[in-house]
Amino acid sequence: MSTRLPAVAGMFYPAHAARLNEDVSRMLGEHPVNESAVPPKALIVPHAGYVFSGSVAAAAYRQLEPVHATVHRVVLLGPAHRVYLQGVAVPECEAFSTPMGLVPIDRAAVEMVADLPGVVRSDRAHAEEHSLEVQLPFLQATLDSFSLVPIVVGQCEAEVPATILDELWGGPETLIVVSSDLSHYLPYEQARETDGRTCRMILEKSSTLDGHDACGAHAINGLMRSRHCADLSVTVVDICNSGDTAGDRRRVVGYGAFALH
Repeated sequence: MSTRLPAVAGMFYPAHAARLNEDVSRMLGEHPVNESAVPPKALIVPHAGYVFSGSVAAAAYRQLEPVHATVHRVVLLGPAHRVYLQGVAVPECEAFSTPMGLVPIDRAAVEMVADLPGVVRSDRAHAEEHSLEVQLPFLQATLDSFSLVPIVVGQCEAEVPATILDELWGGPETLIVVSSDLSHYLPYEQARETDGRTCRMILEKSSTLDGHDACGAHAINGLMRSRHCADLSVTVVDICNSGDTAGDRRRVVGYGAFALH
């Protein structure tokens, strides 16, 4: 089986399975489960190192507890940090791995969208990309069993990822996850102001975010532009920045978690 190996284990999150399980379980346990809440169809979650944004991501993933046995496919989109990419890239490999084990790729779903406009096949685009990888241990910890449709999003119009999401939207068996941080390297108070504005745009389901608002702007725009999104409501799960977690306040990165129900 051709497998995409972890690229940032030991840097963004622990490389040893026991320690990783312990850290993810602890972060998830910091957030209560609301069994009566409507489970999310889609999540927007940050992708920094766990010491910086892990708790924010965990707050969103905790909402999956009521559907841990229902969701069997995750469509995961995140921005390209390591390679220049026009359009979006799906992998040719058969699985992604983390210290917690293998995650099989839904090859049938990948083939459904591989020939859509703006889509390329590229293991290289995925090989070093952390924005998708850091989400996998949370998904492995919160879902019983699932296959993955990983999509690296480069420079593209919102219609490109929107068309993919419309094709793969599915029913309760499919979860959409968009990986994105918010502002980058602003002073603390300026970041809070900028991220507050971005938060309002996401709540309004804007599809006109740019890279200054969120590094995953193109993926978020695609989610908001998808025809199914009109039927969803957006809630803020948590928002903060690295100055609130594990960094100084001179140059911070913003983190937000949102749920779409």
